[in-house]
Amino acid sequence: MKKAYVFPGQGAQFPGMGKDLYESSPKAKALMDRANEILGFNITEIMFGGTPEQLQQTAVTQPAIFIHSAVLALCSEEPAPDMVGGHSLGEFSALVACGAVDFEDALRLVAVRASEMQKCCEKVPGTMAAIIGLPAEAIEQICHDTPGTVVPANYNCDGQIVISGEKEAVLAACEKLKEAGARRALPLAVGGAFHSPLMEPARTELAKAIEATAFKAPFCPIYQNVSARPETDPAVIKANLLAQLTSPVRWTQSVRQMLADGATHFVELGPGAVLQGLVRRIAGSDESIVIEGKN
Repeated sequence: MKKAYVFPGQGAQFPGMGKDLYESSPKAKALMDRANEILGFNITEIMFGGTPEQLQQTAVTQPAIFIHSAVLALCSEEPAPDMVGGHSLGEFSALVACGAVDFEDALRLVAVRASEMQKCCEKVPGTMAAIIGLPAEAIEQICHDTPGTVVPANYNCDGQIVISGEKEAVLAACEKLKEAGARRALPLAVGGAFHSPLMEPARTELAKAIEATAFKAPFCPIYQNVSARPETDPAVIKANLLAQLTSPVRWTQSVRQMLADGATHFVELGPGAVLQGLVRRIAGSDESIVIEGKN
């Protein structure tokens, strides 16, 4: 039986996240206190007692989710995973869990990523929308045919794809997708057009940060969003991590590849339970697959 650790991305945050972990584990407390020092502000105060609005700020959301998820992995007393993967931001937690990047270095990368993505959000108004009940090919074609910038951003599971881009283009595509038979086309409460060309300006600073960071060969494969394949070469991992900024999250394809490679036990580490639901839908009726979460 092969175990896969999977890590959630932006949107999984909730007030009080990580508080029980901080109070019950001396190791977790030390890591979180160190995170406060690295970031230069007391993020744990916001995690434990902040409002939903405070937690929704990209500069807070991304490091908060990373800290919660990565600390869970580092404090786990269970045998090491056989493979790891993360949804968007979750890929940074996965890199820590498989030993490719140290916790402190990964947190610094997340902070740069969050800051640069926030700048992109402020430059061009962008948004995202969840499209339910339409094949990927139809969504891809309608996005291609819609004027402006709008692209598939998250392949979450069969029948659930998120599109991303300029606000007007996303709204126009939503109307076309509903006309084409989508059951729902729901604009999401997000701050920008993540995983779209609108994030391109963030590439320069993130590339510098990635190049300045020490990456090691992981002790198990990481299934990256860009390739949806098991990666172990640090050079490839770094390139994929940067490309992820403007490329779609191929979560459906990643989980299918994990299953094909023998994964039978999925553990979601971090806030929320979104990935557990997505993995269940991707795995289908296979009752031999164990899916659980730890937060």
